[in-house]
Amino acid sequence: MTTPFPASATATNRRSWLDEALRRLEADVNRSADTHLLRLPIPAVRGISLYLKDESTHPTGSLKHRLARSLFLYAICNGWVREGTTVIEASSGSTAVSEAYFAQLLDLPFVAVVPRNTSPAKIAQIEFYGGRCHMVDRASEVCSEAQRLAQACDGHFMDQFTYAERATDWRGNNNIAQSIFDQLAQEPHPVPDWIVCGAGTGGTSATFGRYVRYRRLPTRVCVADPEHSAFFAGFRDNDPKASVSRGSGIEGIGRPTVEPSFQPTVIDRMIRVPDAASVAAVWVLRKRLGRACGGSTGTNLVGAIDLIAGMMREGRRGCVATLICDSGERYMDSYFNRDWVAATGLDIEPWCERIDGFFATGVWNGDGLESAAR
Repeated sequence: MTTPFPASATATNRRSWLDEALRRLEADVNRSADTHLLRLPIPAVRGISLYLKDESTHPTGSLKHRLARSLFLYAICNGWVREGTTVIEASSGSTAVSEAYFAQLLDLPFVAVVPRNTSPAKIAQIEFYGGRCHMVDRASEVCSEAQRLAQACDGHFMDQFTYAERATDWRGNNNIAQSIFDQLAQEPHPVPDWIVCGAGTGGTSATFGRYVRYRRLPTRVCVADPEHSAFFAGFRDNDPKASVSRGSGIEGIGRPTVEPSFQPTVIDRMIRVPDAASVAAVWVLRKRLGRACGGSTGTNLVGAIDLIAGMMREGRRGCVATLICDSGERYMDSYFNRDWVAATGLDIEPWCERIDGFFATGVWNGDGLESAAR
């Protein structure tokens, strides 16, 4: 039986509400096992292992489950979210789904501000957890409209793009970085040479970068960025105002501007990955791993392959770890639909041959990728 929240708004009962909210969040974690770390064999490569942290097994099906929980903890402990507070987020993707889940867990109203062209499937996922979608005409308006709504209803704009890097406990507490290192402890190479991730808010790359420095580990962090994203140029040119003219074609990662949570100083390398390569990679991965993964996982995989190829050229042994960000079941009408792929003008076959060829022969052609390092 669920413990009821206290009804009174006195200071004492506000603390009682906070205590009960934190108990529910902690209980939710206790009900969930840690996500698996999978080893993906590369038959042609000796002495270097590739691991995939499968974040698709969270209750809401994606890496953003961790972020949403951290954002709620941060907002509650700061006193920004209290009993009855309407929580508002600017997101039409996995973050909104995960935040709707936690809002429902805490009996809080939730509104996702989304572009009007958001797919019905995504809206249905948000609404499944009791969330409501508020439409805007242009994607560029979602943050300003979320802020306006929060002010109008005395609610709280969660603002993932600002708070992601500071809400996550990067020192440990079973965060994603600590979890990977714990799971690698009995492997032939327990300390990875590289950890590869994408950047949507920048919170995950900040967690990895800070954690390895805090633990004095030699592991380096690489962000694999889709082609239509400002993060790569911001990193390469040390330009926090870098921007691109169109949105990312790979859902969940890449942004038209450099977001406040993106911390380039804790990143060692970035690799810009063409969208055709990202989509091709998930087609190859489905065959090699036996499951479908989202497009951002494909971006990560291409970045990991490029780094492994570099280690081979240098004659090094070791391992690389990256992330399965979400399941490909959400993308059967897009990335895994050949008509959709053709309509977007992506030629994935040459990249499929390259990526599959790397697994079979160990030979890698990285033409088309762009890399920058600090």
